[in-house]
Amino acid sequence: MAKTLVLVASLLILGNVFFSHASFPPSVIVDIATIILNNYCSPEKLVGMKEAIEAASSNTGILNMPDAETLANVLSSGVQHTVSDPRLKVSYQPNYVPAVPPKLPPLPPEQLIAVIQNSMKLDILEGNIGYLRIDHILGEEAAEKVGPLLLDLVWSKILPTSALIFDLRYTGSGEVTGIPYIVSYFTEAEPLIHIDSIYDRPSNTTTPFFTMPDLLGQRYGATKSIIVLTSKNTKGIAEDVAYCLQNLKRATIVGEKTAGGSVKIDKFKVGDSDFYVTVPTAKSINPITGSTWEITGVTPDVEVNAEDALATAIKIINLRAKVPAIIEGSATLIADNYAFENIGADVAAKLKEQLASGTYNMVVSKQSLESKLSADLQTLSGDKSLKTTSNTPALPPMDYTPEMYIELIKVSFHTDVFENNIGYLRFDMFGDFEEVKPIAQVIVEHVWNKVLNTDALIVDLRNNLGGPTTAIAGFCSYFFDADKQIVLDKLYDRSSGTITELQTLPELTGVRYGSKKSVIILTSGATAGAAEEFVYIMKKLGRAMIIGETTAGASHPPKTFQVGETDIFLSIPTVHSDNSAGPAWEGAGIAPHIPVPADGALDTAKGIFNKHLAVKETTS
Repeated sequence: MAKTLVLVASLLILGNVFFSHASFPPSVIVDIATIILNNYCSPEKLVGMKEAIEAASSNTGILNMPDAETLANVLSSGVQHTVSDPRLKVSYQPNYVPAVPPKLPPLPPEQLIAVIQNSMKLDILEGNIGYLRIDHILGEEAAEKVGPLLLDLVWSKILPTSALIFDLRYTGSGEVTGIPYIVSYFTEAEPLIHIDSIYDRPSNTTTPFFTMPDLLGQRYGATKSIIVLTSKNTKGIAEDVAYCLQNLKRATIVGEKTAGGSVKIDKFKVGDSDFYVTVPTAKSINPITGSTWEITGVTPDVEVNAEDALATAIKIINLRAKVPAIIEGSATLIADNYAFENIGADVAAKLKEQLASGTYNMVVSKQSLESKLSADLQTLSGDKSLKTTSNTPALPPMDYTPEMYIELIKVSFHTDVFENNIGYLRFDMFGDFEEVKPIAQVIVEHVWNKVLNTDALIVDLRNNLGGPTTAIAGFCSYFFDADKQIVLDKLYDRSSGTITELQTLPELTGVRYGSKKSVIILTSGATAGAAEEFVYIMKKLGRAMIIGETTAGASHPPKTFQVGETDIFLSIPTVHSDNSAGPAWEGAGIAPHIPVPADGALDTAKGIFNKHLAVKETTS
C-alpha cells in the first residue's frame, strides 16, 4: 500500500511543486491513477491504490504548469518508477486520433499474393534448411482468409526441409489468437498441450491457450530442429511465441534478449483532457514456468548480436545434422568395447532410444553435445569413467637429471615412522610400470627403505585417484614372499579379447616387506581406479586390513576411442577384474573391514597397531 500512496501523492505533489504558469484540474491526476487501478494487468502491484485515490480526491488545489508535454513526461517517469513497469506511459496528444486496426480487404488473388510475399520472407538454405521471416503474426480471422494461399506459397516449401530457422528479429506486432496457430504447427496433434494463459484485467478473465488438434495442412512435426531468431526489436506476440516454443523445448532461441513488451497495450483518454495513459491491460502467464516474458524479455539460449544470429543458427543446425551419426557411432563403440558386455549393450540401446526421442535436438555447440553425451552415458551406466574426452596427445618424456628425480619423488611420496615403529606411506597416484622402472632404485632408496624395517605399515590411499594399473603387480609383490608365485587377479580386456594374469614378481628392486608383518590400507570415497585394484587384491588375499570409507567404485583406466571420422572422442573402460567369484570392485567400490570417516581413519589404524604391538611385546 505504501507504494501506491506514493504514486498518487507524488502525482499531486509533482504538479504543485514544479509548475506555476498554466492551470490544470487536479481531478485529472486522480483520473490517471484510476485508469491504472482499473486496467493495469498486474493488480497485485497496486494494492492500496483505491484508498490512496480516495484520500487524494479531496484535494481541490489547482496544478500550475508551464507546458503539458513536460508534465506528461514527469508523470510517466513517476508512474514507471513507482510500479516498476516502463510500459506505463502518460502522454499529451491534443491531435490524437485512435488507430483502427487494419482489416484485410477483399483483395483479388494476385494482390493477396503480393501482400503475403511482402510481409514474409522465405528461403531454402544450403543443407535443406528452411528460412522463414515473419514481421507480423496473423490472428485467427486473417489466417482463415489467407490460409490456403499461405499453404501454397509458404508452408508447402517449408514442410520438406530438414530444419527451420524462424526469424522474429523484426516482428513487432501481431494478434493473440495467432499464438496457438504457430505453436501447434511445431507440435503433435495429440495430446493437447497447455501452452499459455492470457489474463485480461478489464474483464478479469483468464483465457488458456492449448495446441490445436486440427490445422490447415500438415504439421512440421515435433522432432525437426527449429531455431528462433530474436532481437531487441522482437516485441509482444512474437515474444510470446518464442517463449512458448523455448519452454516446450521445441525451439532454441538465438540472438538478443527481446523487448519485454506486452500481449495487449491499450491507450486511455484521461477525462475530457488531451492526456492519454498507455496501459498493458493483459499479461501472459506461461503454465510451464509460472512466469512471464513481459517487462524482462525472452532470454536467448544462445546470446549473440542480432546481425550474427542467422550465421550462428546455421552452425547449430549443421552440428545437429551430425548428431545422429555421432550417437549411433558412440553406441556401437560402447556395445563392442565396454568392459561388461551386458551393460555395454544396454547403454547402447538406451542411447539410441534417447536419440529417437529428440533429446539431442537442443544441442547448440560441440561443448553442449559432449556435456550431454557424457551425462547420459554416466547416468545410463553408473560409470563415471564412461564419458566424452579430449584427444590431447601425450606430452613428450621429460629429460630429468638424477637430482630432479629425487625432488620429484620427495613431493610424490610421504613417509613417516610413528610410535611403536609403525611405518606410514602415502602416495596419491600410481605410475606406469615402464616409467617407474628406470627410477625404481631411486624410489627404493628415498622412499621404500624408510618404512622397510618397521614392524607394521599403514598405506594411505585416501587421496589416491588411480592411474595406470601396470605397476600393480610389482607393488603387490613387495607384500608377499619370493618363494611362491601368487596369482593376484585376472584382467579381462573386452576390446582386445585378451586375459592378462597378474602375478607376484620373482625379482624386485630392493627388499620385500614380506607376508608376515601387518598392513593396514586407508581408503576414502575418493580412492579410485588402480588404487581400488590394489585394495581389492590385498583384501581378497587377506594381506591387509582396510580402514576408512567405501572406495569410489570407478573402473580400470579407460581407453580413448574416436567416434567415426568426427572430432568427438569417448573414454571407455574396457577392462574388468576377475569376477568369476562374484562382482569385483568396479561400480560398487570396496567396503572396508572397519568403516570410519576418512579423516579419522589414520587415528583408528594407529590405535589398532599400538594395541596390537603392545600386546605382542608383552607376550614376547
